[in-house]
Amino acid sequence: MKPSLQPGVSMMRRIQVEKEKTIGFMDEEGRVYATPYLVGDIEYICRNLILEHADPNEDSVGMEVAIKHLAPTLPGSTVEFTATVTVIEGRKVTFAVTAKDEIDTISSGSHARFVVDRAKTIERLKAKAAKLRSA
Repeated sequence: MKPSLQPGVSMMRRIQVEKEKTIGFMDEEGRVYATPYLVGDIEYICRNLILEHADPNEDSVGMEVAIKHLAPTLPGSTVEFTATVTVIEGRKVTFAVTAKDEIDTISSGSHARFVVDRAKTIERLKAKAAKLRSA
């Protein structure tokens, strides 16, 4: 990680909620942004923030998510995400995250990621795959 990754660094991104990111448990009239996609979008924004401050061989993996999904978001709405680095402990980076649509704050909480060496991570994954094949 570069020294530019410090508490207080933040990133804001907007996404439009497409139908593919919604769930229709209550039929079409009740279709809303699904929580798993909300979590995924939070992860990507935090990862992208880290990548702006990462060395070329680095990436990150999610390790903790603690969010509240506070309000529904309709398909076609735009969600504004803000991720702010709050704590860096070694290679663990913790973020405060919020998400707002045009009307409500729809989510708030925290997310932690661990900065990894890409090549070493791929080797660990290959070793695990080999163990699965031999099991």
